[in-house]
Amino acid sequence: MSLQESLERFKKQQEKCHSTLSSIANGRNSVPPLPSAAAVKFSNDTERLQHINSIRKAPVGAQMKRVIDFLFETRRAFTPEQINEACYVDMKANKDVFDSLRKNPKVKYDGQRFSYKSKHNLKDKNQLLQLIRKFPEGIAVIDLKDSYPTVMEDLQAWKAAGQIWLLSNFDSQEDIAYPNDPKVPIKVDDDLKQLFRSIELPRDMIDIEKDLQKNGMKPATNTAKRRSAAQIQGASSKPKTKKKKSEISKRTKLTNAHLPELFQNLNSS
Repeated sequence: MSLQESLERFKKQQEKCHSTLSSIANGRNSVPPLPSAAAVKFSNDTERLQHINSIRKAPVGAQMKRVIDFLFETRRAFTPEQINEACYVDMKANKDVFDSLRKNPKVKYDGQRFSYKSKHNLKDKNQLLQLIRKFPEGIAVIDLKDSYPTVMEDLQAWKAAGQIWLLSNFDSQEDIAYPNDPKVPIKVDDDLKQLFRSIELPRDMIDIEKDLQKNGMKPATNTAKRRSAAQIQGASSKPKTKKKKSEISKRTKLTNAHLPELFQNLNSS
């Protein structure tokens, strides 16, 4: 092949390459693109999915507690689907959880929705006071705690207002609410009266204060501190003698001349 022919052939190849590149650039290339492999998708929410999986694999009791806590905090009724979205407990997939919640005394199920069920159906502060007044013998605070979210604050408010008493039960270390109403009769067993009367109190007030502190009560007095302060200040228990009023003497300047009866002694002398 001559040199001229080689040059012509090379020129044709360049023109062909240039035409191909132009077609590609202008989007007119008729050659179909090669099929790309399907992209592998990795979840960016792996931690949340692991958390949901751990909840659903937890024991039945743990899942029940999670749902009951959710119902207690919201105080609303939810379907199983809504509960699953809120706290990731799938009751439809776990029949044991569903049946256990349906029978739980703290849960109300109306056939469609679950809600929290307190021992006493109270809504506000006034209903709380009305209930306490129905129990002159006292009602346990633990039975009132779950009535509604602010019940404990309302108990303290009624106590501060003098409407109720909150006393501790030494056996169970729990508070008992009593109505502070003079019209409500309070019955005391004869055995309790006899026990109270048979208790012999210490003669010294310091010993009484120590017994109160031993039983978890704060004495209203502090006899030891008072006696110590009296010794430091040298306080005496003897009554002070009153000074005798001085009589009017001749050196007293008479200014109340219009009351001569006050100075009869002086004039007579």
